[in-house]
Amino acid sequence: MKALLLISPVLLPLLTLVACILLRRQGAWVIRASLLGSVLLLGCAGVLLWQAAQGQVLSAQMGGWQAPYGISLVIDRLAAALIAISALIGLATLLYGLTHHGHGRLERHFHLFVHGLMAGICGAFITADLFNLYVWFEVLLIASFALISLGGGPRRLAGSLTYVALNLLATLVFLLAAGLLYGSAGTLNMGELAVQFRSGQASAGAELAVLLMLLAFAIKAALFPVFGWLPATYHVAWTPISALFAGLLTKVGVYALIRLVTLLWPEPGALHQVLLWLACASMLVGVLGAAAQTEVRRILSFHVVSQVGYMVLGLALASPLALAGAVFYLIHHIVVKANLFFIGGLAALLCGSERLAAMGGLYARAPWLALLFAIPALSLAGIPPLSGFWAKFLLVKASLDLAAWTAAAVALLTGVFTLLSMSKIWNEAFLKPHPEGEAALGNSAGLRLALACIAVLAGLTLLIGLAAGPVLDYAQASASQLLSGEAHLALLAPPAGD
Repeated sequence: MKALLLISPVLLPLLTLVACILLRRQGAWVIRASLLGSVLLLGCAGVLLWQAAQGQVLSAQMGGWQAPYGISLVIDRLAAALIAISALIGLATLLYGLTHHGHGRLERHFHLFVHGLMAGICGAFITADLFNLYVWFEVLLIASFALISLGGGPRRLAGSLTYVALNLLATLVFLLAAGLLYGSAGTLNMGELAVQFRSGQASAGAELAVLLMLLAFAIKAALFPVFGWLPATYHVAWTPISALFAGLLTKVGVYALIRLVTLLWPEPGALHQVLLWLACASMLVGVLGAAAQTEVRRILSFHVVSQVGYMVLGLALASPLALAGAVFYLIHHIVVKANLFFIGGLAALLCGSERLAAMGGLYARAPWLALLFAIPALSLAGIPPLSGFWAKFLLVKASLDLAAWTAAAVALLTGVFTLLSMSKIWNEAFLKPHPEGEAALGNSAGLRLALACIAVLAGLTLLIGLAAGPVLDYAQASASQLLSGEAHLALLAPPAGD
């Protein structure tokens, strides 16, 4: 039962994918099977999160083969939290997509590929060796390629090509680095690599290979200066898909960075200094890029880059408090960013455009949508007592504790510019009258399911902010596990009785 629960985050999406393929000619049954699989995944993720909160670490060697020969799987606090939040966003995405019910082939393929994507994401979170991390990156990459091209159109095709080109480059770099690392270290098991690096026995070739691998992760995380693919692609995808991507995809890259750096280099060093400057540059470039945009989802896409900088800042500072802040930020940002893309897409649908100049009148026509936008928007800017405030508070405090004055100043300044960007959307899309008059606005009566998804995620943002204590305790315990490497090192112990 333990092994089944451990592999459920991967097994359930794959089984759901197979069921959807078999039922692909029956559109209604595809939707039913898809939603059932998502609900089951969320239920299993909830059980995993509860066990992780009790201090349990689930780990296994598949097939009974001891590391490094077997496939190693680990679910610790960080992995459990990310699986649970990802399962929630996946279900919300599928439900939001039903708002556009009736697209037939597009809808069926959408459900298929979302589950393929979820399998890749969850697999990346639970694997404990770098070869299988590469495999799961490939799975989510294939599914994401298919998803971003759904719907067609020249604008979407151009964005798809940019996305494919840059992510294929990252994948090739990852594969090259994995080969070099195996040749130098003789293993790709994360626990064995941690033993070599922490004891100072890793060769220069192994260190160079890991740095090359971190470059691949940085591309996938959209960290400065390799972020250009993200704002060029996310805003052209179908709204549910862009929300799913914005919430989850860059977080897999950030997760891989956090996991590998904390395992191999738990103590601050030259690498952490480089990451610190890259994090600050990402925050500033992302938020300034957002300020220059005139479309809702392009603004939000640049903010993804900016917010990735905050997460990497926590990794770069390398203190327990900073890492706790990075974990808190990951949890908060997945919910907030996906929700803002949902809202942006719905606002564009009601206004007939997502260009700010052509939008307006939403506060009068859809006051609930205005309120629901305000919650994640203010949270993204770090306004108390919302979730974003606590995440930024932890990172700024950690920066000040370590006398990283520049990092603290950049983090605070970025928050101010983020608030200005959110204010621009509020003024243009919600407060001002629609340029063509109120009659040009669409009706939200048939969009209740989309509003319900948005309301649930907004409520979760409020809950995380108002109940920040338990979330902070969980994040601090996660940081402790990351720095100790206990979850992965324990896999190297021989089974009892050997």
